[in-house]
Amino acid sequence: MKTLAKFIFNRQPKFKFLSDEEILLIHTKALDVLERAGVYFDSAEALTILKNNGCQVDFNAKIAKFPPELVMDCLAKVPEAIQMYDRDGNKSVLIGGDYVYFDPGSAGLNFLESDGITARPSLTEDLIKIYRMADALPNYPLQSTALAITDVPKKICDCYRVFLMLKNTSKPMIAGAFDVEGIRNIHEMLVAVAGSDEELRNKPRAIIDICSSPSLKWSYISSQNVIDCARYGLPIETITVPMPGAVSPATLAGSLVVAVAETLSGIVLAQCVNPGNPMVFGGAPMTFDMRYSTTSLNAVETNLISTSYAQIARYYGMPVHTYACLADAKVVDAQAGLESAMSGLLAVIGGINIISGPGMLDFVNTFSLEKLLIDHEIVSMALRTLRGFEVNEKTVATDLICALGPGGDYMSTEHTFRWFRKETYIPPDIIDKKNRSRWEENGKLSIFDRAKEIVAKLLAKHQPIPLDAEKEAKLDRVLIRIMKEMNIDSLPVNPRGK
Repeated sequence: MKTLAKFIFNRQPKFKFLSDEEILLIHTKALDVLERAGVYFDSAEALTILKNNGCQVDFNAKIAKFPPELVMDCLAKVPEAIQMYDRDGNKSVLIGGDYVYFDPGSAGLNFLESDGITARPSLTEDLIKIYRMADALPNYPLQSTALAITDVPKKICDCYRVFLMLKNTSKPMIAGAFDVEGIRNIHEMLVAVAGSDEELRNKPRAIIDICSSPSLKWSYISSQNVIDCARYGLPIETITVPMPGAVSPATLAGSLVVAVAETLSGIVLAQCVNPGNPMVFGGAPMTFDMRYSTTSLNAVETNLISTSYAQIARYYGMPVHTYACLADAKVVDAQAGLESAMSGLLAVIGGINIISGPGMLDFVNTFSLEKLLIDHEIVSMALRTLRGFEVNEKTVATDLICALGPGGDYMSTEHTFRWFRKETYIPPDIIDKKNRSRWEENGKLSIFDRAKEIVAKLLAKHQPIPLDAEKEAKLDRVLIRIMKEMNIDSLPVNPRGK
């Protein structure tokens, strides 16, 4: 069995489902699928690129079959980590290794009002609030485009979201395009802020999500997005969507093979265009509930699939992504809490580098600012769990235990003062830790009520770092050019036209 020098097992997370032998089996079978069944690409350009690099291509059927040697060669070229930079070019997060980061969920169509019940079509003002909220919350070091807003023409929505993000937060972003021109427009905006194409290549500010089409397909738009991102040197996060029993085998192992094969095909295409292009092994596993015809990203089985393909990605020496810390519940209730906490914690201890989902409800259809805040505490606790604790001569404290003896009072010791805050995560007041009488005295507020109050205060108080005036003017000019090209006269937030 051929392997690469960077294919090692010691990167595995503490929590894992697959044995080393099972990882190799899934990898081998994915290569077998790529070689025998192939993958559909609805793009003559993609098929030509793959043929020129050694694939067996049927242009009539639009299917490319991949020799294992090509797949292995392309995997060898994928960087093991991606150093991300913020909007202003400062070093930010390192994607890869054992690092874990959360970002808000993406592409929601609806927005949950502060009454906690009413969901309505999402608007530009909602998206700006999400950006400002996430900018204020430290455990969301990455931003996402969050909503598919409905008060602007769909054809400009993808790049308009990036435009608003660049104006309302300095954090690095995860974005995506809705059409072929979207990547060009987004890239032009990023270059306007970075200063040059070379600067953006050297200091990436954005990761671009690109979804394959289950099963074993890449649409025309996605194929071209991969090609364009690779040409621009933009980091790509491939998103495969296995759905056991619907668009992938009913067995989780079979669905995992399809997910790996789809992802590898996207990796090969990108590396054929630009060897060494940064990549993230991403996914959005779903289950199909045949009772209600709903698709859940939050079922237990989706966590099994995502934490398993995380092991595959780590074996390949690649950063990995999934969707978690989200809920199928329609309101911010106990169901939303248990679904978000369970999936979020499993993703963290499963070794996933980028976890998208906080703030999301209703099968990724509805976004809630209050849930985004509550989820921030789930994230805080999950990251505290990941940190674990030190076991050494100082922390086992046997001298102290023996000195105090049975019934010892540890409250006033120097050891307690030194270690208490370091060892114990103390959540803010959004998590109620008071006794019942004090809770009653403070108005008997639910967690949603407390979150609503804090959200209002954060939005009133927090001011994101402003974009440099000269760069903002360049960004405005880019959007004006796009608006003219699309025959759009106005937007809810118009560029200044400088």
